[in-house]
Amino acid sequence: MSARGAPSRWAVALLTVVAAGSASAQAVVYRCPGPPVLYTDAMTPKEAADKGCRSIEGTPITVFSPVKPKAPVVSASGTQGELRVDPKDQRVRDDDRRRVLEQELREAESRLAKLQQEYNNGQPERRGDERNYQKYLDRTAELKASVARQESDVQAIKRELGKLPP
Repeated sequence: MSARGAPSRWAVALLTVVAAGSASAQAVVYRCPGPPVLYTDAMTPKEAADKGCRSIEGTPITVFSPVKPKAPVVSASGTQGELRVDPKDQRVRDDDRRRVLEQELREAESRLAKLQQEYNNGQPERRGDERNYQKYLDRTAELKASVARQESDVQAIKRELGKLPP
């Protein structure tokens, strides 16, 4: 089994070959390299050798049962398909999402305004601990990056709000 718990492709292919091979009374099963790996009992030993296939005779074989498909979901109206949310419930969810996004937008715009005020069009006020001019330049660059990030955040929130139904 793979890490996710589903049978891997080669195991399913092997299961098919083993099932077919058991009907043909002790046929040798070969594993042939290359994408995709091929398991077959429909070749002679010479053909297998020419193609670089190896016999898996005597190798323990694990058989996986196939994954059963899920039954289709039937909605309240009797139609098959995916489970649908009641339109009233969806409207409530959309309204809640809109409220949350609008609150986030107000907060992001407030942070942006504060950063822009502090950035002062690239000429922020010098602080007392910035006697070294390079410290001032570093802080100015950080402020510029913060303003750009905050502008990007505001635009992203506006795009999300635009995706919501009116």
